[in-house]
Amino acid sequence: MQSYEERLTAPRSWWFITVLVGISCGLILLPLGPLPMLGGVIGGIVLAGAVVSAYGSVRIRVVADSLVAGDARIPLSALGEAEVLEAEEARAWRTHKADPRAFMLLRAYVPTALRVRITDPEDPTPYAYLSTRHPRELAEVLAAARAL
Repeated sequence: MQSYEERLTAPRSWWFITVLVGISCGLILLPLGPLPMLGGVIGGIVLAGAVVSAYGSVRIRVVADSLVAGDARIPLSALGEAEVLEAEEARAWRTHKADPRAFMLLRAYVPTALRVRITDPEDPTPYAYLSTRHPRELAEVLAAARAL
């Protein structure tokens, strides 16, 4: 069985913004003196970096008999056909075409996605929308894993 693993890391520009947040915190504390200002810069960068790192640490994996997407673990037997979504179609499925019951692993900074039908009759979730930089590869791995 083929394996697949992808980490949806935050874009580089977000890391630059963490530095700007740190500088802003330092400027806010500047009237209190140089040490509080330095503490504000360091603390702001650390806190903003932790937020960006946590948001960008989500992974999509195909392991054993499951699709693991973020905190969700979906058995391969419950998955139907996968539809590769290019940028325009992905935008439509995360906005006006979206079903509120769907599982959405959404990262707006990733333009492409994969929409996978959920076929389990006891699960009210109609599909899983997965932001991914490699939707074709993920679809191929899911198709191969379901065929086994």
